[in-house]
Amino acid sequence: MYLLMAEWLITLIEKFALIAIIVTTALVVAMYSTYAERKIAAFLQDRRGPNRAGPFGLLQPLADGVKLFMKEEIIPNASSKVLFIMGPLLAMITATMTSAVVPWGPTSEFFGHLMPLQIADINIGVLYIFGVVSLGVYGIMIGGWASNNKFSLLAAIRGASQMISYELAMGLSLLAVLLVVGDLRMSVIVDYQVLHGWNILYQPLGFLIFFVCALAECNRTPFDLPEAENELNFGYHQEYSSMKLGFYLFAEYINMFISGVVMATLFFGGWDIPFFNEAAHNGAWWVGLLGFASLMGKAFLSIFLFMWIRWTIPRFRFDQLMNLGWRGLLPLALANMIITAGVVLWLNKDNNGAQPQNGLNSQPSKSEQVSLTHATHQ
Repeated sequence: MYLLMAEWLITLIEKFALIAIIVTTALVVAMYSTYAERKIAAFLQDRRGPNRAGPFGLLQPLADGVKLFMKEEIIPNASSKVLFIMGPLLAMITATMTSAVVPWGPTSEFFGHLMPLQIADINIGVLYIFGVVSLGVYGIMIGGWASNNKFSLLAAIRGASQMISYELAMGLSLLAVLLVVGDLRMSVIVDYQVLHGWNILYQPLGFLIFFVCALAECNRTPFDLPEAENELNFGYHQEYSSMKLGFYLFAEYINMFISGVVMATLFFGGWDIPFFNEAAHNGAWWVGLLGFASLMGKAFLSIFLFMWIRWTIPRFRFDQLMNLGWRGLLPLALANMIITAGVVLWLNKDNNGAQPQNGLNSQPSKSEQVSLTHATHQ
């Protein structure tokens, strides 16, 4: 009994430590994404960008954070005060909750104990991500409505209609991936790619649809209609100041980072390192760190593409945005799903029409190989 309690306590400490590390990583990446965005914009526009706050301007995000923290906190008299405060909090919470089901690295040994680098390996991991992402629109809607400002409300309505429209195509593009893998768990999706190749090879159209929809979900240019300054002043967070405004801005960059991580997990093998067998090294701690670095590198590449597109492509009109979502991406995603379902059914059928087991169930996953190798070593 005491051994069970000790094991439970160790697992609890591991999970809390992993949560703290992941949340801190997301906040630091979001903070320095503002610096990277300015530098990339400066490079594309043939100028220097921030270069005065510290060497090469590396302290500029800290200066921006201090500025937001020290600004006066203003709550409009005509606003709904409780909802006005809840809006940015909800946006920030939902942005960080998505990372709970992402496998950040292979199962590795730390301090003599095998530790899965994943907070929660639930069997509906993909549905959990979509559920949390869908809740994020409430942060925008509540903030825009509670401000009692017509421009903020119009921007919030735009944001809600945009997210709902593009979530349909995103979900259908992801269904094609799930048809190939045959499981909703994020860890199984990574293990399948480790054994059979990355999903980008099987679903290039699905990835393209998912990437465009991720731009719209993160309100990034050319889909930043909820923040169209030339039409709506400052968008749905026009009445916000100080750290409430900072929460909205931080939530956008955290969403961008988590979107890159999710895309890497679904289409680019997650923590998998090309031409490297992690299971052969007995779950060493440095293998876990290498897998984490591999996932972060893939996510940073997605962030760079997000920023490159922002400073290259002009903003769409709202009717163009809706037409692209409903008349362009949705039929493409539906056709991709139907074709994928037909191909999977044809490949899985034998001569008698029976369905063989998925390739994942016929051989152990990479994480299971690590555990088996470690047990044999002991």
